[in-house]
Amino acid sequence: MGIETLSEHRCFGGVQGFYKHASTEIGLPMKFGVYLPPQAQHGPVPVVFFLAGLTCNEETFAIKAGAQRYAAELGLAIVTPDTSPRDTGIEVADASWDFGHGAGFYLDATQEPWAKHFRMESWITKELRDLVLSNFPTRPDRVGISGHSMGGHGALTLALRHPGLYQSVSAIAPICAPSQCPWGEKAFTGYLGTDRAGWAEHDAVELIKSGRRVLPLLVDQGLADKFLSVQLNPQLLEQVCRDFGQPLEVRRHEGYDHGYWLIASVVADHIRHHAGAA
Repeated sequence: MGIETLSEHRCFGGVQGFYKHASTEIGLPMKFGVYLPPQAQHGPVPVVFFLAGLTCNEETFAIKAGAQRYAAELGLAIVTPDTSPRDTGIEVADASWDFGHGAGFYLDATQEPWAKHFRMESWITKELRDLVLSNFPTRPDRVGISGHSMGGHGALTLALRHPGLYQSVSAIAPICAPSQCPWGEKAFTGYLGTDRAGWAEHDAVELIKSGRRVLPLLVDQGLADKFLSVQLNPQLLEQVCRDFGQPLEVRRHEGYDHGYWLIASVVADHIRHHAGAA
């Protein structure tokens, strides 16, 4: 699988690059970023995939979070995938900011017209994973996953749905129970149809209820987040983790909103969480 280099930049002794490849799973070109720390010059390093939120792309976290400083210190590579296919030709894909382009929800759609190209789960967990591990000096036995908002939902559900694929998991202000919030209901209806039983396979709370487990979770949440009570619902994740024995640490931060100010403030701890995974 060929990779086209869009740009590369020296950063904290390593290299922040942005790339494109012709995706077989998506059926369209897909973009992604990779930060390689200086340690990667001497051999493979652990890697974390960071899934961004609604309206974001492969550059958002790389430019705004400030994670490279900590990744360089600890020897961790960071992969930042785009959040959806682009230029799909679907007329309604740009009709709203929380569905369609920029809002792939990290699942494989089953409904038309989305099913052909909106195969984000297969792209992230299979094709892009293999592409990164084959073409960048990264360790297949030390792969983590994290994300923000919609991407936090993606990190939690992909880890739960693919046991053993990720050795560390974290999330920042994640959509914890998408079956029970407007963002998730809109996305699931459009991508998966109206059968709510199928939704449960892409809902972290429901997956934990069904017996799925991952390594200990780290979640950060701002208390001034305007989406907290209606869209994010971390209390539902806390409850199901208590009830079913899933290790979880939720850290709440007074005065922090939903944006990258929170991410930049806690990203060092998330990098440490992934770099320190056994």
